[in-house]
Amino acid sequence: MARGISQDDIQKVRDATDIVALISERVPLKQRGHEFWGCCPFHHEKTPSFKVDSSSQFWHCFGCGEGGDVFGYLMKIEDISFPEAVRELADKAHIDIQEGEYSGPTQNQKKRLRDICNATADFYHNQLMRVRSKGTDEARRYLSGRKLGGDIPKKWNLGYAPGRNHLFNHLLSLGFKADEMVQANVVVSSSGKYRDRFYERVMFPINDISGECIAFGGRIMGDGQPKYLNSQETPIFHKSQVLYGIDKAKSAMASTGIAVVCEGYTDVIALHEAGIRNAVATLGTSLTRQHIRLLSRHASKKLIYLFDGDEAGQRATERALQFIDDAITPESGASRLEICALSLPDGLDPAEFIEARGAEAMNEQLEGAQPLLAFGIERRLSKHDLSSAEGRSRALVDVLDILAPIKSSILAKDYAVKIAGRLHMREQDVLDQLATLSAPKRYQSEDGREASRTSTVARSAPTGIRLSKAEQNRLRIEREFLGLAAQNPLLAIARADALENTIWHDPIHSDIAKVILEVLSTNLAAKTADLIDAASSKHRVAASILTSAAASSDLTPDQIMEYLVHELAIGDLEEKIAGLKSKLATLEDEGKSDDDGLFAELVRLQAHLNSARKSRVVS
Repeated sequence: MARGISQDDIQKVRDATDIVALISERVPLKQRGHEFWGCCPFHHEKTPSFKVDSSSQFWHCFGCGEGGDVFGYLMKIEDISFPEAVRELADKAHIDIQEGEYSGPTQNQKKRLRDICNATADFYHNQLMRVRSKGTDEARRYLSGRKLGGDIPKKWNLGYAPGRNHLFNHLLSLGFKADEMVQANVVVSSSGKYRDRFYERVMFPINDISGECIAFGGRIMGDGQPKYLNSQETPIFHKSQVLYGIDKAKSAMASTGIAVVCEGYTDVIALHEAGIRNAVATLGTSLTRQHIRLLSRHASKKLIYLFDGDEAGQRATERALQFIDDAITPESGASRLEICALSLPDGLDPAEFIEARGAEAMNEQLEGAQPLLAFGIERRLSKHDLSSAEGRSRALVDVLDILAPIKSSILAKDYAVKIAGRLHMREQDVLDQLATLSAPKRYQSEDGREASRTSTVARSAPTGIRLSKAEQNRLRIEREFLGLAAQNPLLAIARADALENTIWHDPIHSDIAKVILEVLSTNLAAKTADLIDAASSKHRVAASILTSAAASSDLTPDQIMEYLVHELAIGDLEEKIAGLKSKLATLEDEGKSDDDGLFAELVRLQAHLNSARKSRVVS
């Protein structure tokens, strides 16, 4: 559920939105019965496999496996959150939604939080520039030692946080309330007492795109921990959607068409002072797709991800590989930023590199940035001993994993041929290996951390290993059964025994079956949307699975359900029989007797299986 938006309002918006009309705004659709078909907007394809069902109001792509309802479509196509999707569709349908008391502050309240942050930034800056104390003297010495003296503190509004409730008392004198300060995260509360969040730190104000302060980063001057302390998430500050320096860098990005992304406040300032004024930094998170969307509004050509040369920077390079998908291939025809990457030598960060080697050397490094795909491949290859056959074999498995998300593209095949040359392998062998891979689904959490889900279309075995055809077929039948059950709740109720007793080969399928049973046990009138919403709250991939019922058939849903249940039952019997045979073989090898009657059970199950096979439903 969207926080603060009632389920009734969500359902009103869903019912008022014509999914066919919504998707037709961007995707040409052709009608076949009550279904509409077109080419998937989320991956490149020539033959339409993207189905929109006007009766169920759900969509599914049988090529990439994605699927969902109107909200899921808008979230994916516009890269927005669920509440944002609900609000946007409510506006289109002219529906007033009532948001609850926890739905967040009003625009006036948000302005109040910005005012607090701006006043706080002014207070910290005044402390640094005008107050003489042991703490401020140390802060000025620290900044000077990092080449951040002179007029830099004034240009970047740097400051010093004294702590000891100096800020709290100052803001009170300006008329701000204690709970407002807590909400802006410049003050914290414990047991009814208030204290400044930041103390004895050099302060870096974080501004939004218009230059208004919305948060802070504080750097300790000694060896304490944490070295950097950032503002927590607030109603006006979301780390995955804000970049340090964006207000100062946007003009240079527009004029050059290039954005440079690094990982530290001081790095951004050092780059700007060296004349590289299109630089920004992430704020304690990895680069996110929201960040890329923000940067694409200002930089039209290229994004250069500038990694530190230390161990943390190397880990960040691996996280950046999540941005390799169909949209980077020439076949996609998409107009988007080219993502490039660069890792600085000798373990240096950008500020250290500029101090040691100068601005010209940094510009040369930036000009040599590689496309992210090439950069990732080179990095993976460098981790292996390519002088040995074993090392080359391990390198192949490692490096082809990068190409898996785009394995069908010409770009991936071209790189596969180059990899074959580097590893002294036959080109066709490498291409064949690439073709067996199935890419994991990737998504990002709100804080920018990347996680993965196995593809709902073809669950991947360990990298480079193909699932047997029997297992692929079993997983397909499980998905179709769950999808049909979700899209026909009355059939699901009639086949509750199969939902409960099937031996699921995918734990996600097992979880989804339990959710369907739980929902239907408490609400016999539950709709498809109720089942999909409940399952999606447990697993992000549930919507894709539950919209993947058979693309077309001359059979009725009842007939298809009968066939799927029968096939699952046969598969379960075969699995039980194989397990009993294994146990009996072990007893025989160990010279033990069959005291538990395993053989009699085997005979019974085999007879049951033979009968089931004879009465097999023809699909």
